[in-house]
Amino acid sequence: MRKILLVIDMQNDFIDGPLGTPEAEAILDKVVQVIYKYPLEDIIATRDTHGEDYLDTQEGRKLPVPHCIKGTLGWNLHPRITAALNGAMMMGKSTFASKKLAEKVASLAKTDDLEITIVGLCTDICVVSNALLLKAYLPETPIRVIASACAGVTPESHQAALKTMEMCQIEILP
Repeated sequence: MRKILLVIDMQNDFIDGPLGTPEAEAILDKVVQVIYKYPLEDIIATRDTHGEDYLDTQEGRKLPVPHCIKGTLGWNLHPRITAALNGAMMMGKSTFASKKLAEKVASLAKTDDLEITIVGLCTDICVVSNALLLKAYLPETPIRVIASACAGVTPESHQAALKTMEMCQIEILP
């Protein structure tokens, strides 16, 4: 069984930038520890990516906080995450869930039995969206989310997202 790690959007803007939270800062050590348990070839990291026109998009109108604008400091992964990933595969995504990510993981599943583990930000937006999309693409593949290596917009929405994923047969690890 090939074990794949997905590191979702561990970017400056979500950690200590305009959408940062103390909970996001608090998971840094745990995410780094998890990354070091996987060979680089089995890690895929995502980076939320928006353009200068972000506020003109549907997301920007509903969340009018410019963030993860390509090329800015906030768009970059947190330096500790960058160091831990050390050249692992990186995928940009302009939406909460990434079809490109799901298709990449599904292509790996054609040659290997997979077990997928997910960590990152935000539990209640991009983590849950990608976990559910992967479950739709790969319904028989075990998908796990490490709760202590994820953070939501609020602690309450983090817990709600974990419960939603659990109800959809995604295993929630402590």
